[in-house]
Amino acid sequence: MMTKNILEEIEALKPWFHNLHLPGGEQTAPDHFLGDFPKFKWKELAPHIPEDLNGWKVLDIGCNAGFYSFELAKRGANVLGIDLDPHYLKQAEWAAKAYRLEDRVRFKQMQVYDLARLNEKFDMVWFMGVLYHLRYPLLALDTIAEKVGRMMIFQTLMMPDKKEKVIRDDYGVHDREEMLETGWPKLAFIEKRFAGDPTNWWVANHAAVGAMLRTCGLKITDNPSDEVYICVPDPENSSILDEWNRSEYLSAIGKPWQNQSADKVGKN
Repeated sequence: MMTKNILEEIEALKPWFHNLHLPGGEQTAPDHFLGDFPKFKWKELAPHIPEDLNGWKVLDIGCNAGFYSFELAKRGANVLGIDLDPHYLKQAEWAAKAYRLEDRVRFKQMQVYDLARLNEKFDMVWFMGVLYHLRYPLLALDTIAEKVGRMMIFQTLMMPDKKEKVIRDDYGVHDREEMLETGWPKLAFIEKRFAGDPTNWWVANHAAVGAMLRTCGLKITDNPSDEVYICVPDPENSSILDEWNRSEYLSAIGKPWQNQSADKVGKN
């Protein structure tokens, strides 16, 4: 049964982007323009996530009001949710108390790139709805991949191109025509706005998602719905950071690279 106080608190915390279903039956955004969001996304993903997450550490990147953080905590996980927006974090902290999950979730205001200075690794990384908002997507993906212990749930805006072209190991300097073909890994750059949002910078195709994840040392094990991928560390395919450009990455995140061995410094 809805209580007046809860409804007043929900109203005071508007606007909501996550429609949370609270224990008393209240909803935070019942008239969401996307429908019952993100619950309908969770229903697609839930069967692909372990039901027992006791002992798992989870990182929820771009946690917003915490919908996924709470669902994973309900399965036993200890969750760190990070977001840049203090308004969403305020909603998440309020909702944690409503769910009585304060002992399993914590929230922190962070940029994605701040994870480079976070000395933690996580069994699961939840990375949905963020990559295409980032000006430096591969810097973020390299950073995040190093935090993945068991699995990562990844989602990004996608082009309607699900084909994958077989890519040779090397191309000559004049061999560029193939890059125009369907199935070549591509990121479309959005100079102005997409869906009215000036922070939507990139739209990837399926081949680009796979290629980027592989260069970060991850492999796709499942594609449970459009735009959503489940990935795991690939012991047979190391991150590119273990090869030629570790120094470039270290420089980008403000860490010393001069003491790297010559084979790791590379031809930058």
